Amino acid sequence: MDAPLRISEVVAGWSGLPPGKGNERTSNPGVVSTKNTEGIAASLRNICGVSGAIEQRLRSAVGQIEMINLQTKLLSFNAQIEAAHAGVAGRAFEVVAREMVALSGRTAESAQQLDEETQRDIRVLNEMIDQVGSTVRGTRLSDLAFTNIDLIDRNLYERSCDVRWWATDASCVDAARDPEKAGHAGRRLGVILDSYTVYYDIVLCDVGGRIIANGRPEKFACGGTDQSSTGWFQSAMATRSGAEFGFQGLHCSPTLAGGHMVLVYSAMVREGGRAEGAPLGCLGIVFNWEALAQTIVLATQVGEAEKKRTRVLIVDENKRVIADNQGRHLQEEFALKDFEELLACKKGYAVQMIERRPHLIAYASSPGFETYATGWHSFILQPLTLD
Repeated sequence: MDAPLRISEVVAGWSGLPPGKGNERTSNPGVVSTKNTEGIAASLRNICGVSGAIEQRLRSAVGQIEMINLQTKLLSFNAQIEAAHAGVAGRAFEVVAREMVALSGRTAESAQQLDEETQRDIRVLNEMIDQVGSTVRGTRLSDLAFTNIDLIDRNLYERSCDVRWWATDASCVDAARDPEKAGHAGRRLGVILDSYTVYYDIVLCDVGGRIIANGRPEKFACGGTDQSSTGWFQSAMATRSGAEFGFQGLHCSPTLAGGHMVLVYSAMVREGGRAEGAPLGCLGIVFNWEALAQTIVLATQVGEAEKKRTRVLIVDENKRVIADNQGRHLQEEFALKDFEELLACKKGYAVQMIERRPHLIAYASSPGFETYATGWHSFILQPLTLD
């Protein structure tokens, strides 16, 4: 990507203020604001049409004035010639003819001045319309970016609740204590999975990290594999109570979910299912990330005419693109200059050069929900110029 314009030099902020001066997330940024901005955008398009029509009419009027002025000047020249032929008798008429020439000159100057001032005012008006249009579009897109990341935070908060709750299930507690009961635990996990479409699998490990049961053994034969070195197992076993959970970010596991890209939420299975019970094992829920993220970015409510030129992204805390409506997720880093400065105001928009074209970049950072926040970022990119 090319070097962007400096943040201080661009339109940056859904309220029209500089970063940190009013761009903070609102408590209710959703659909109403988006509908309002769409109405304003339609009004601006109408204003542009009226402005163009006024400009054409004024130029036509100035053209007619110039044509009349030319005819007047020719007439005055002819009058001067005839006055000269008339000699002394034509002197008075010659004075009138000269005044007609002078009047014609002043008329030409006034017409030219009117044309120049009108063109200047029309340019200023169009620049104001463009600026307001960018503000309206930036507001709408930053609202949509916020909606996307908010949906993800809320959805993944539920995943953290699920794993903590299911880790207290009696079948999991019994199987972690007595592996002979693992068959019943696996069937129980299968029943849970039948009610959800967002999980590939649920796995139960003993305290050493070996999987002793999973809910989809016929599909994912991961039983007996060692998970002790995984981030999700280690983070769960480091928790201090059942109120906490473990997590491993987006990755491709060699043993879980057939190699699909997953997020894994985890919780320690404790004696008696109690929050402070002794460690017995670990429960991991294997989340289908693409089913959530790609659905959200593909369903972002931009107009049909905008879809082909709009890129919708979710970017993690390491600037890795983890969801992309153009299908390039997990293939690149979002190399945006002034990344941290831009996101300091949590929600807003800016104009930057990308691939030698000015783009409107709307963004929103993870707002968090209840006790959970991904720490990720949502972006929507649109070129300001057509191809």
